[in-house]
Amino acid sequence: MQKTIILLLTLLFSFSVMAENRLSEKDENNIRKLIQQQVDAWNEGKLEKFMETYWKSDQLSFVGSRGPTYGWQATLDNYKKGYPDKKAMGHLDLKVLNLSQIDTKTVLMIGRFELTREVGDVAGHFTLVIQKIKGEWKIINDHSSAEN
Repeated sequence: MQKTIILLLTLLFSFSVMAENRLSEKDENNIRKLIQQQVDAWNEGKLEKFMETYWKSDQLSFVGSRGPTYGWQATLDNYKKGYPDKKAMGHLDLKVLNLSQIDTKTVLMIGRFELTREVGDVAGHFTLVIQKIKGEWKIINDHSSAEN
């Protein structure tokens, strides 16, 4: 009997913890809006607006084919070098493949990007760590890898 009670309490506690870590519908919608804001800004050719979705901090990290970049400004500078104009930027489509909550203020997103350009299309996958900072969801880590 005592084992049964302990088992039941353990199960109830486990379900309670899992329920607390579920992403609310409001937060999920806000995160999806953040991603749509990225797509819209990119397709308008506005890198500064695109970067508004990232944490404006020296602690921001971006990992791409050339390795890691640290800091918001350094990330923007790299984008400007790689995509100097709207033609180089092309048209971006993002697809969210998985969205999972790590804790009450941190989310992991896995997705696919497709960039259609005159100079050649690029596609691949990305992993974002998105965190609620001062009440707003911001990307704090981006790892994007193009397919060969």
